[in-house]
Amino acid sequence: MIDLRLGPRTLETACELVASVAVCCGEKLPLLLMDDHLPYPGAILRVFGVIKHRRRWKGRGRRCKPTLKAPPGLLVGVVKKLRDARGNLLKVSTYALFGRLKDINKRIGQLKIGRRINTSRLERLNGTMRTQQGRLSRRTRNLSKLAVTLQWSLWLWRDLYNWTRAHGSLQGRCPAMLLGLSKHIWTVLEYIRYPTHVSDLQRQQWAEQRNDALESALERYQRKKSLPTS
Repeated sequence: MIDLRLGPRTLETACELVASVAVCCGEKLPLLLMDDHLPYPGAILRVFGVIKHRRRWKGRGRRCKPTLKAPPGLLVGVVKKLRDARGNLLKVSTYALFGRLKDINKRIGQLKIGRRINTSRLERLNGTMRTQQGRLSRRTRNLSKLAVTLQWSLWLWRDLYNWTRAHGSLQGRCPAMLLGLSKHIWTVLEYIRYPTHVSDLQRQQWAEQRNDALESALERYQRKKSLPTS
């Protein structure tokens, strides 16, 4: 689990979440499987998009303004659920938002997370999180009165999920072992005693990486564009 974002499902929140994925992936383009939440396409283009120069088909005049397009190699699949007025599920369909459907299904098969576009792993993870986090349960007294309290609680659960839990789907390993970050499953005491203090320079570098990911290619292009001279 890379990140958890608390707040309304707006474009800004979606951009923050996609930026966390971009920082972890570095130069590699990830495979993104998601639902049909409206802000997601705009957030993906803002973080991963490249400049697209449009052409004028006829006539003379000003040059068309550049826009953003998905870079070659970016694979994004969408699961769309159709519901009635009561919220009952009627139909589930899938389609490729960026990239070819054949390439997306092939990549899913290579990762061994199914054969077609799906969000079953994410839905299962959401169920696990709501089961183990009483603050997220519906109609509960274990609520958080402050948003910052809930956010830190979710971050703590994320770390324990990645480092101190044995996962049956990972043959008894934890996600940190699968990524080569640890050789054994940590105990809670090891997690508490592990020094996590970093320098101010490191925090500044992390902040710069996130800001670079949140700044779209179109914003960088407009900022670097030279001003006309008389």
